[in-house]
Amino acid sequence: MESTVKQLAETKVQLTITLGAKELKDAEQVALTKLSKTTKVPGFRQGKVPASVAAKHVNQQELQEQLLDDAISKAVAESFIANKIQAIDRPAVEVKKYVPNEQLEFTAEVETMPEITLGDYKKLTAKPEKASVSAKDVDEVIERMSAGYAESEEITDRAAKDGDDVVIDFVGKKDDVPFDGGAGSDYTLSLGAGQFIPGFEEGIVGHKIGDEFDLELEFPKEYHAADLAGQKVVFSVNLKKILEKKLPKVDDEFAKKTGSFQTLDELKADIKAELTKQKEQEADNKYKDALLLELIQKSKVSAPEVMVQDHMRSIEQDFEQNLMYRGMTVDAYVQAQGFKDVNEWREKEVRPTAENRVKAGLVLSKVTEAENMTLTDTEIDEHVEVHKKQYANNPQALEQISTPEARRDIANHYLTEKTIDRLVELNK
Repeated sequence: MESTVKQLAETKVQLTITLGAKELKDAEQVALTKLSKTTKVPGFRQGKVPASVAAKHVNQQELQEQLLDDAISKAVAESFIANKIQAIDRPAVEVKKYVPNEQLEFTAEVETMPEITLGDYKKLTAKPEKASVSAKDVDEVIERMSAGYAESEEITDRAAKDGDDVVIDFVGKKDDVPFDGGAGSDYTLSLGAGQFIPGFEEGIVGHKIGDEFDLELEFPKEYHAADLAGQKVVFSVNLKKILEKKLPKVDDEFAKKTGSFQTLDELKADIKAELTKQKEQEADNKYKDALLLELIQKSKVSAPEVMVQDHMRSIEQDFEQNLMYRGMTVDAYVQAQGFKDVNEWREKEVRPTAENRVKAGLVLSKVTEAENMTLTDTEIDEHVEVHKKQYANNPQALEQISTPEARRDIANHYLTEKTIDRLVELNK
């Protein structure tokens, strides 16, 4: 066997491999052994046919296909080892020349792991932000809590204002034709909450009970329904009730209603403690991200395309799911952000994120190696058990978590987290 390697890109190589008569003969014997298990020959039980006998009965086209498959697979594997190639995808094979029993020449292109030169990960300059909680932060939480305990009182002697709840009938029309989802009867709406499109709630403010009026509005360009996005419409509204929210007095009695607190000061202290935890976690995550980004910049590392594409698919899937929860489509988002099309969005927004994730994973693997980071079987068992408890009521998920593949993925995830924690420790 002869092989040569051509570097097509920093993370892509092409092998040209030539096999002679001996390698092809060996591959033929392997192919015959495999085909003999399914070949039917009078006088022999299926699966017990000797390869030498099967050679006279097998379909020759099938034999040649199996021979080529076995010869190529073995040659590629041996060439990868001989040339120390770390492939990260299945090679793309193209047969250039094949003379049965004499010669086979083919090429194999494959993405490879890049050469990584790790920067000085012990002397990074990123600094953590200090987490602080102000009295205003606490008051905002209490304000939201008090709104949950508010009581409504029907008002008849004034016009609607921000903060009121109103009960309305409404019908939306585009070009004088009602559109789907644009009507409601005895609908309760909180003014100022931003539940409806811009201008709707604002248009109700100032009207009194019994008023019937039209609101000429325009749907946002990024609206999830394509037939309404950016369209001018008219809503006919009938204001039937105005409900004023009566907020409770924020005192010790209010604190007792919200939980096991005796005083308002106890409630505020608890809120401040929870907000502090949240902000510390946010600051910690930002710090870790900053350390990783700096390490990537100080290291020499390339992102193999096959890994980038895999991450791009994952990012798009998660992003599309999040948009769906917000009532928006990817197309609407792309348009609202001013991208020419989805492809431009992928290249300018998704790809850079995916490339950074790939590079982060590669440099972290080098840190793991440099610091001799490992997880014991006991540690892995503990993390697996945590995942099992999360899916205790989902038999299908529990079965999946119990597989060797899932165990390996869980171990890799927590080894990465352990390495990031080590990075933080080294740079304190």
